[in-house]
Amino acid sequence: MANTIITISRQFGSGGHEIGELLGEKLGIKVYDKELLTMASKESGICEELFETHDEKPTNSFLYSLVMDSYSMNYNSNAFADMPINHKVFLAQFDTIKKIADKGPCVIIGRCADYALADYSSCIHIFIYADLDSRVSRIARINEISEAKARDMILKTDKQRASYYNYYTTKKWGDISSYDLCINSTHLGIEATAQFILDYIDDREKMPKENAKGLY
Repeated sequence: MANTIITISRQFGSGGHEIGELLGEKLGIKVYDKELLTMASKESGICEELFETHDEKPTNSFLYSLVMDSYSMNYNSNAFADMPINHKVFLAQFDTIKKIADKGPCVIIGRCADYALADYSSCIHIFIYADLDSRVSRIARINEISEAKARDMILKTDKQRASYYNYYTTKKWGDISSYDLCINSTHLGIEATAQFILDYIDDREKMPKENAKGLY
């Protein structure tokens, strides 16, 4: 697993963050979630609060072709300077994800990382989901709120994540074709789900590269 980069997309309340942390711990590699926002802020010079404000949230004014055309330009270019702030935040984050991956093995949670690293052959892209009732119970317990409020929070957050992902990529959030492995954490729980993923990675790493994609 020496060269493995893992990206994790997750439904809210599925335990995706905790699973990512366990993977990082067991593999001895760094895990990036909100830390990525701090790094992107420092590298781009954009205020960190703006990254938090726009974190995995969509914008109706986003123009995919404009942003991706401008991505190849330097941050100091006029085109970048004239861009809406949400575009700048996305591009800075996109760039930071690539820089993190270039440093070596890691776990990156959310923020379209699977799309940003689509051309990285050493990546394994994972989607964690869970039954709604179990997610409601989990969020209600962790946040000490009613199940009704937890359900509303889950539906709103998932909608935001899906809209953000669908806007900023050419894929669809949660579509199995966008990931190497999709797993329901409901019945296995956090630790067993993490171990299942580790076993999957281990088996995949042992496969001849020309066969691995076809078998999985």
